[in-house]
Amino acid sequence: MDVNALPAGPASPGHVLEVLRRGGPMTRQELQARVGLSRATMVERLDALGRLKLLRTVGHQASSGGRRAELLAADEVGRCAVVADIGVSHVTVAVADLTATVHATRRLSTRQDPDVVLQQVLSLGRELLAETGRANDFCAVAVGVPGQVDPTSGANTAPPTMPGWSGTWVHDTLAAQLDVPVLVENDANALAFGEHLADGAPSTTLLGVKVATGIGSGVVFGRRPYRGVTGSAGEIGHVKLASHQERCSCGRTGCLAAAASGRALIRRLRSSGARTLLDVVRQVEQGRPEAVALVTEAGHLLGGVLATVVSIINPQQVRLGGPIGALPEFVAAARAAVLDAAHPVALRGLREIAPARLGDSAALVGLAGLTADAVFAPAAVNALL
Repeated sequence: MDVNALPAGPASPGHVLEVLRRGGPMTRQELQARVGLSRATMVERLDALGRLKLLRTVGHQASSGGRRAELLAADEVGRCAVVADIGVSHVTVAVADLTATVHATRRLSTRQDPDVVLQQVLSLGRELLAETGRANDFCAVAVGVPGQVDPTSGANTAPPTMPGWSGTWVHDTLAAQLDVPVLVENDANALAFGEHLADGAPSTTLLGVKVATGIGSGVVFGRRPYRGVTGSAGEIGHVKLASHQERCSCGRTGCLAAAASGRALIRRLRSSGARTLLDVVRQVEQGRPEAVALVTEAGHLLGGVLATVVSIINPQQVRLGGPIGALPEFVAAARAAVLDAAHPVALRGLREIAPARLGDSAALVGLAGLTADAVFAPAAVNALL
């Protein structure tokens, strides 16, 4: 049989690998029974996947008197990706394997133009691949950015917090310099997916919220981020608040971000010396009354918006990340507002409103997990053949 002409349906090598990845490890016989192929066809599929080095043996089944059968799994440790979390004032680059395990990380403060930052991502990625000895395993690049990312083209619309990035096609700029797939994802979606992986429950609906310079959120349904038709799902930072008239960087007034984001807190604490997000965090940790009060107020405002979101999507988990979002005072105020205002039935299934488990690594882990899903997608595997 010519594997180069295989269909992408249930009989294809890509589908066999997907079943193994989601349900494995398992023996050849178990996999054959799960997929429903003949023994000869299964041997052909596994041979094709083996040639691509997409399979590995992870052990043996307990013996029942005869030769112990090998346990097969998708080889998610043999390939790695460069993942990058780009923010308003920083870029964090890491090398991660396709189990979403981060092996090396480097962070830079930057306010450079997008072309410079994207070259930094490539340069740091190459350095980390060399340092970890994984250059030969490199298979993809994934970048998380604030703002909307078109689900079809990967083009991004820079948020108002990054005006210099307006019109920058992150995907195309990177893809033109690489011979591996490039993924671009909204940073809050990446955070939410990382937290979803940390939760370890594929059926969980999780709402992840990032509060840094701006405010964004991501939703994971059925192990996939929900991006919306135009990539704007989760853009809660520009929901208008009643009785608020603060000027937002988007040009409107009364947005949640104008009152409760890190940028808003820096502005309100400027007289006490705050110039960066770290300054705000430091003042709260020092217990300065004004900083604590303003962060608490910001958490309450965010929680009021989240109460509506929770009532609509009915998640089991809400995780708050970013330097402001993870502050205990902010989390406590947001939690109280959600519990006070969300629909009681929606609250029955809400198990937790808590800081991101993975902290600053959440987006990097999420990007690595999304890369794995893309690399091991049945159509992508069949294309390799």
